[in-house]
Amino acid sequence: MWDKNDWHQFFAIASKPWERRRPPRPVYPSGAKRVLPAVGFSLSELDDAGINMEAAERLGLPVDAARIGAYGPNVSALREFVRSARPPGKIGSSL
Repeated sequence: MWDKNDWHQFFAIASKPWERRRPPRPVYPSGAKRVLPAVGFSLSELDDAGINMEAAERLGLPVDAARIGAYGPNVSALREFVRSARPPGKIGSSL
């Protein structure tokens, strides 16, 4: 059973801002000028962004193996997220 101090510590940790950026949310086009949220990024989107499955899992990216095709804005969002998630001392290292 948690006591009062445990709850205070939990809420102090939970209310901290993220140290890194949150992962982008995948979307897919549906009709003219509309997008809907997708379950995860397709394998081809990850491949186009240069991310393998292990790196996607490590970065907390949702993956939907059933989706086919690549949506350009998703690939751009993935590339930008990987660029911002990379530690500053390791420029040039690949994921």
